[in-house]
Amino acid sequence: MNPAVRALFPGAGRRAYFDIAARCLLAEPVRNAAAAHLETRMRDGGDKDELRAVVEEARSGFASLVGADPEEIAITKNVSDGLNLFAASLPWRAGDNVVFCPELEHPNNIYLWYNLRRTRGVEVRPVAPVDGEVPVEAMVAAMDGRTRLVTVPSISFAPGFVTDMEPVAAAAREVRALTLVDAAQSVGAAVTDVRRPGIDALAVATQKCLLSLYGFGFLYVRREVADDLIPGHVARYGIELDGAHETAFSADELRYRPGAMRFDVGNYNYLGAVAARAALGLIRRWTVKAVEAHVCRVAGRLAAGFAELGLPVVGGASSPRRAHIVTVGASGGGRHYTADDPAMNALHARLNADGVRLAIRSGVLRFSVGVYNDDSDVERVLTSARGWSEGR
Repeated sequence: MNPAVRALFPGAGRRAYFDIAARCLLAEPVRNAAAAHLETRMRDGGDKDELRAVVEEARSGFASLVGADPEEIAITKNVSDGLNLFAASLPWRAGDNVVFCPELEHPNNIYLWYNLRRTRGVEVRPVAPVDGEVPVEAMVAAMDGRTRLVTVPSISFAPGFVTDMEPVAAAAREVRALTLVDAAQSVGAAVTDVRRPGIDALAVATQKCLLSLYGFGFLYVRREVADDLIPGHVARYGIELDGAHETAFSADELRYRPGAMRFDVGNYNYLGAVAARAALGLIRRWTVKAVEAHVCRVAGRLAAGFAELGLPVVGGASSPRRAHIVTVGASGGGRHYTADDPAMNALHARLNADGVRLAIRSGVLRFSVGVYNDDSDVERVLTSARGWSEGR
């Protein structure tokens, strides 16, 4: 990417920040948009119609980013909110089953399925990963005529491999099941076209690769699916009011807004919408194709450098499933913030001391590359790791 892009992120020069898989650094234009919004709220209170217009611009901007129609996008608080809104609206029957790979899912795409087992008698069908990847053949084999839903991460939060979604979605269609994607780690960093893999729903939040704030997210639901669903939660912004004031109510008829907009539960996080609109504008200007090429190139250099140092890169130096996340260690060991291997904990401490921001997830050191990272960050990480390795 052009150095001018990095210059938009003041935090990028303070440390080697490889933690976008947890939360991004903010760009100055996003901060400025949020500050202008707060200034207006502080001095003038703000205009509700103008605020709702910002929400619709953010909705349309996201729809354009993933190849959807605006009516297929609901506004949410975060990924978990989107997953739960969709799951709560499906017509579950006791004995229906959910197929997923829990060891590669964030916990918030695990809890809700076990809760449905408790509340609705839904069968949970876990599938074990293979070499840190979602195993397509095993996922397909676990499906049958009572499978209501199959859910996968587009990119796992650890070890960070890309899921081959197309065959999973195709197999789900064969048994008339729906496919739900947790896209927390992909949208904004990887070209995403919701039509191509044939998925039915996708949830994402804005604090990671969408370069914005906590508390705002999007839920895509394919129009043909959404129009047949009765939302499990309703509020005024999900109801068709035909232009009437938002406080209007008629007991005679309850009509949902078209498509996924029926899942909107107001009021909106307007600050989040302002920030998301600004960040989406930046991504649109750069293009996701260019962002993806950049972050994958930097991740490739990082993985190759670790391998040269003899460090255990998950998937090897050039895994075809790697995107913008590089992990080091023994995948699946340890807790969320520590590794089973004392050496990995020591390396993590050394990197932090040398001004490198990273995470430990599922026992591995996780380096997640953002649009603001460059080769100087890679050298800083490798220099630190080399010093630690030589000093052991």
